[in-house]
Amino acid sequence: MVEATWQKIITFNPLQCGGRPCIRGMRIRVVDVLDLLAAGLSANEILEELPDLYPDDIKAVLQYAGYKIHHATIVIEK
Repeated sequence: MVEATWQKIITFNPLQCGGRPCIRGMRIRVVDVLDLLAAGLSANEILEELPDLYPDDIKAVLQYAGYKIHHATIVIEK
């Protein structure tokens, strides 16, 4: 698989997984991969556990997570 941006890999379907972001239309949610990474699995271990994934899928998950949290935060002090 050639290097791709997360927009080409992360998919949204309101009829699948409650509309949560998934990988390439499969029922593998972004949060599932993030949970595995947080649990300490390496990218290679995840690829072994989920053989339908490619290394670019894991990169896309991380890019998407970064995109979702990269925004300005306004703090209003009282």
